[in-house]
Amino acid sequence: TLEDIQDSIDILFEDNPQPTGDVEVNYSSGVLTIGMPPHGTWVLNKQTPNRQIWWSSPISGPRRYEYDGDDWFHTRATGGGTDDEDKETLTKTLAQEIKELYSLDLTSIEK
Repeated sequence: TLEDIQDSIDILFEDNPQPTGDVEVNYSSGVLTIGMPPHGTWVLNKQTPNRQIWWSSPISGPRRYEYDGDDWFHTRATGGGTDDEDKETLTKTLAQEIKELYSLDLTSIEK
């Protein structure tokens, strides 16, 4: 998942260079770091033993996502819906924040 996110973001910003600076994406030892100047740095840290990804974003703050066998869902989402479409996934959140900041669609990783 984190490798897929890295690849998708790399491709998105290679195809859409930003005047505010280069977006830097690094993945190492289970940690994906995404620097999006001037907005800040996103950190996604895979916690393999408890099947979670810990997320830190300058927009939405810290979160935890748990894997349900199909996707990574925010553990404290307030939507309360039972359908997958109502649940807040990691990829949807990241795609929304990129769209909000850059008006770009990161649909290649959304489920």
